[in-house]
Amino acid sequence: MRWTLRPKPSEDKIKHLAQALNVEDFVAQLLVQRGIETFEEAKHFFRPSLEHLHDPYLMRDMEKAIERIENAIENQECILVFGDYDVDGTTAVSLVSSYLKSFYPNVATYIPDRYDEGYGVSFKGIDFADDNGFSLIIALDCGIKSIDHVAYAKERNIDFIICDHHRPGETLPDAVAILDPKRNDCNYPYDELCGCGIGFKLIQALGLNRNQTIEDLAPYLDLVATAIAADIVPMTGENRVLAYFGLQVINNNPRPGIKALVHQIKKKTLDITDVVFIIAPRINAAGRIKHGNHAVELLTEFDFEQAQQFASEIEKYNADRKDLDKQITKEAFQQIEENQEQERFTTVVFQEDWHKGVIGIVASRLIETYYRPTLVFTKSGDKYAASARSVKGFDVYNALEACSEHLEQFGGHMYAAGMTLKAENYAVFKEAFEKQVQETIHPDRLVPEIEIDAEINFSDITPKLTRILKQFEPFGPMNMTPVFLTKNVIDTGYAKKLGSGDEHLKLFVKQNNSEGIAAIGFGLGNKIDLTTNQKPFQAAYCIDENEWNGNVSTQLRLKSIQ
Repeated sequence: MRWTLRPKPSEDKIKHLAQALNVEDFVAQLLVQRGIETFEEAKHFFRPSLEHLHDPYLMRDMEKAIERIENAIENQECILVFGDYDVDGTTAVSLVSSYLKSFYPNVATYIPDRYDEGYGVSFKGIDFADDNGFSLIIALDCGIKSIDHVAYAKERNIDFIICDHHRPGETLPDAVAILDPKRNDCNYPYDELCGCGIGFKLIQALGLNRNQTIEDLAPYLDLVATAIAADIVPMTGENRVLAYFGLQVINNNPRPGIKALVHQIKKKTLDITDVVFIIAPRINAAGRIKHGNHAVELLTEFDFEQAQQFASEIEKYNADRKDLDKQITKEAFQQIEENQEQERFTTVVFQEDWHKGVIGIVASRLIETYYRPTLVFTKSGDKYAASARSVKGFDVYNALEACSEHLEQFGGHMYAAGMTLKAENYAVFKEAFEKQVQETIHPDRLVPEIEIDAEINFSDITPKLTRILKQFEPFGPMNMTPVFLTKNVIDTGYAKKLGSGDEHLKLFVKQNNSEGIAAIGFGLGNKIDLTTNQKPFQAAYCIDENEWNGNVSTQLRLKSIQ
């Protein structure tokens, strides 16, 4: 494990902001590290407001999109809302379809089948639209590269509006409107929205025509916050505002489907981490194990009892997903050991009966043990299909591109991708990928890194600091939970291991004459020897609140000790 102290910004900037906000220097340092340098920027950061959202008409083609939808409504056309089977796609479809249905009946939804149709816009989906009299398809979280599909639809007199957030190719599809802030010719002020976020901008523009305020649309933000959390987009700018207010909806007045998913949870207030680990995997499980339609049914259901019924089915899919994921991970580890591939630069494994819906999760699990770019293959029809996951700072998409002569198709981004190849090309591709990574990866990238924001003393951890750090939420990429370093820490003789396999570490720590503070280190049980006999050590940690039997206390969540 590498510990890296983030570069300290200039003292002038820190002092200036600390004075303006009346906070400690290291709090100002955390803000400047996040690109917040003025009182005004800090005010926006600490006091998000729906007024901070941009005008949806700043997005290129928004006028064309709204005009086409309004024409469809006026002429009583049938509209098909199409989206992908993951969380971003199913929440986006639920959002746009339920908004349109609130004032217009001729709206239906379509989610492609992961196994039969694969990712994105499908010919089968367009045939469904053609057979059932739909003349407008609104594609969400997909479509930016669907040139052939849009042309195929056009031959059948079906128009497309594309709402996507992925990077476009050289040529754009011939759609009526393409909403994608990553278009080179789009000057929208924020280009990190997820697919559901683009869907929200679309209904925001439609709402303006109906004299609706942004507050009228706030009930849809539980869906947007869920997609932002699940899609791991930067928690900055507009995303942070949408997630902040979306969490309020989740906690105070969620739609019946989300209420049913969190119904069994004992926690009173959910944060973004709960959305990532509790809500998102369940919505995802529908598309992984059965069909993404089940997620849309759940998220658009108004009757709570019916929603509970859907939620319990999804709970079952999630349990199946966990069992599969455990089993396949175990088999993948066995394969790495049998082939004696523990010391390679990459992990590439294949078994033909592995479930396609969980190979991405398995790839992430393997990285936890063998920290290196990882591909997990399974059989899909007469081809092999894989999910790729990468390590911090290494672009797996570029590595695949360099080996693309052996692939049928591939797509994705820096840290996650998917691909298919012919069975006879598997072995040669596996070696080409290993060679490519070996030649291009920096050795440091093969060691997990903890980025530390600031070094502090335990005496700095006050109730005021805990309150301020709470206001940094919601956390996510580019606004991660601050990680602190404290040296000369000793355990006061409380050290013990927790968990069924003694994998966790519980301490009660002090520094100099500070008050003692509880600390928990998940997965750090093997480090207990560093803490015995009051030997001093250094700790990298986040500051957390621990809620137990109605009592709230400060505790440290240890990232590592050395």
